[in-house]
Amino acid sequence: MSGDGRAAPGRVSPPRALAYATVRATFEDGAFTERAFRAEADRLGLSGRDRAQAQRLAYGAVQRRGTSDVAIERLAGRSTRLLDPPVLAALRLGLYELLFADATPDHAAVDQAVELVKAAGAAHAAGFANAILRRAGRERDRLTASLLEDDSTPAAAAVADSAPQWLAEMWWQELGEAAARGLLAACNRPGEVAMRVNLLRTDRDSMVERLRDAGVDARLPEDEWPLAAPDSVVVEGRTGEAVPAAIAAGELTPQSRGSAAVVEVLDPQPDEQILDLCAGPGIKTGQIAERTGDRGTVISVELDPARAGEVAAQASRLGLHGVTVIEADAREAEAGSGFDRVLLDAPCSDLGALASRPDARWRKSPKAIGRLSEIQDELLLRAAGLLRPGGVLVYSTCTISRRENEERIASLLRAAEAGEAPPLRLDDLGAAAPALASAAEPRCLQLRPDRDRTTGFFIARAVRADA
Repeated sequence: MSGDGRAAPGRVSPPRALAYATVRATFEDGAFTERAFRAEADRLGLSGRDRAQAQRLAYGAVQRRGTSDVAIERLAGRSTRLLDPPVLAALRLGLYELLFADATPDHAAVDQAVELVKAAGAAHAAGFANAILRRAGRERDRLTASLLEDDSTPAAAAVADSAPQWLAEMWWQELGEAAARGLLAACNRPGEVAMRVNLLRTDRDSMVERLRDAGVDARLPEDEWPLAAPDSVVVEGRTGEAVPAAIAAGELTPQSRGSAAVVEVLDPQPDEQILDLCAGPGIKTGQIAERTGDRGTVISVELDPARAGEVAAQASRLGLHGVTVIEADAREAEAGSGFDRVLLDAPCSDLGALASRPDARWRKSPKAIGRLSEIQDELLLRAAGLLRPGGVLVYSTCTISRRENEERIASLLRAAEAGEAPPLRLDDLGAAAPALASAAEPRCLQLRPDRDRTTGFFIARAVRADA
């Protein structure tokens, strides 16, 4: 056992020790799962298959906490709040293996979880953990039927899909039962892996051919998908060494098709002056500059110093020279004015990207959405005021929440009518891509992971309508 009581490798396999440490760091220390996993993996020196196995276990146990906790309470007859944190973490990991991971024999999942309890200094609870997990194995069919097969109500779907009940209720109310159920289920499925080809350094067909020659299953996005970017490729399965090498060389950038669609809507042109507010980590900044042929002026504003550094690093990696990074609050930054195009990819609740961030669902709340919506209003007013007459404003979020999306656009248009913002005309994006139109505001787009197999982006475009 380590000095802080965390499990150390002994009889416990290194992948499970790593997964266990990550689960504990996430729920006991408030650490971000991805950061905690990387730090512990580097400390333990795990790589290759062991690291991949550990990541599947850690991310899965964090993601499926909601379902596992209900199972624990039913099996133990007590609230999870009454359990010692090291024991609860081991039970969450063991139940994930028993209920969701087919590769592990039951006896191994149970024995390893019990060893984790012992190694964490909770040997007094080893018998309890053993009994709970063995019962779960014996009663797996009944458990899975009662936990996973009913999503007919928000409360049942929250358990089946391991989501906060408030989120299930919000989507039920805003989107309807069918869409809500589809979205909740999609939060637990791996997202599509897409890449953007830097057309300043190569062309898409050549890149796809090179990746295929290296054994990577690469393809072009489906032609019928609206707003498919001309520089996107989709990768299935393993990326091998070819994809990381192309990323390092500035030829590829990991970017979902939903994210790329935002810049498709922005439609940057050569020789324009373009502002990217809230730009970190710089994925869209790079895409904007590439689309101008690196012949425009792209100003990127980012408040967080680390993320501002990432924006600059992205531009350098891609070989871009027309990008200027300003480290400042976008609501106050002195970035100039009279921009041809402004992109506001606003801070949001990230509810359209839950599948790729295992702990994100447990960090969100209605109160946080309320705070974000106030910031979004301030940013939208600022962004509109920086446009030249006839200039284009694109507002996007990677969330699915009317309060952050359609209601913010309605608020901006009311401000424009009241003279509190420049006059604005909302473009009808839904007419060009009806399959992606928002039900609440058909002139805007709402992408969905379940339907569109990409990040759930909201996109709106307005034009400054001065004479």
